[in-house]
Amino acid sequence: EPTSALDTESEIAVQKALDELIQSKTVIVIAHRLSTISHADSIVVVEDGSIVQHGTHKELMAGDGRYKSMFAAQQRIKKWNIVHDD
Repeated sequence: EPTSALDTESEIAVQKALDELIQSKTVIVIAHRLSTISHADSIVVVEDGSIVQHGTHKELMAGDGRYKSMFAAQQRIKKWNIVHDD
């Protein structure tokens, strides 16, 4: 995954560049960071080797499935702050 080790600003820049390159093309993206695929035409959620959900980001967020819970968890993590005890 090209954005897995990037900060949020860099991820957005890479995503914009990729969006331009892949226009009118079929692309398969394997992602751990779900924000990377939230604009995809179709999202397939695979768990233990089986397809457990598929649809658009909007469709998957409307239900109560694995995608929605994973996406919500990743959004919460973005708000974390690391506190150092000195």
